[in-house]
Amino acid sequence: MSQTSDSSTVDKSGDRVREMFRQIAPRYDRMNHLLSLNIDRYWRWRTVRKMDFQPTRPVLDVCTGTGDLALSIARKVPHGVRVFGSDFCNAMLRIATDKNAEPEGPVKPVRFLEADAQALPFESDRFQYVTVAFGLRNVADTDRGLQEMTRVCAPGGHVVVLEFSKPRIPVLKQIYGFYFSHVLPRIGQWMARNNQSAYEYLPESVGHFPSGPDLLKHFTAAGLTDVRYTPLTLGVASIYIGRKPDS
Repeated sequence: MSQTSDSSTVDKSGDRVREMFRQIAPRYDRMNHLLSLNIDRYWRWRTVRKMDFQPTRPVLDVCTGTGDLALSIARKVPHGVRVFGSDFCNAMLRIATDKNAEPEGPVKPVRFLEADAQALPFESDRFQYVTVAFGLRNVADTDRGLQEMTRVCAPGGHVVVLEFSKPRIPVLKQIYGFYFSHVLPRIGQWMARNNQSAYEYLPESVGHFPSGPDLLKHFTAAGLTDVRYTPLTLGVASIYIGRKPDS
């Protein structure tokens, strides 16, 4: 299941995506909350509630961006469980690190590090959960990213993806499509002001990214079992979960 066809339609080259996020990093959180009407906070909360943390292995959040999911996880894991957040955009990681140091930050700080999701600097079979929120579609090769997440996941552990998806209810599908393709890019680009067209890239990347059962096929191809997904907010976003076999 190569991502070559998607990559030829949407420019997801590492340099382009890294520079795009570098430019919008200072406004990234504010824009996410504004353009999603703050629903993105709820989506992350639901994602964390799906995870049953054990007081054993650490947790990794890849494409962590400004660290919101990693920090939410750090507030919920048992004492002694380490949480890592990785991203290949240093500007985003600096914001995540600042949040980590705030007084209202997690009691168990997250260790943030710069790394490409397609070549994670961790040994195999290490993490009880490997997560990503709204970042998998930005990885140049979706399958390679999922394979790396699966590789570093411990046997019996889980890969969890929170990502935009496509509503299937007829009227909502049209309204969502219009907002996502015409309204959101104009508002986002006007407020973010970057030369990489970040908020035009967003609907393009979502439109060409597999969702629902189609994304679960990529989970299975990566070697995950017991794959399932939960639509959120009438299918605007979805949580995908797969388990790494014990042997």
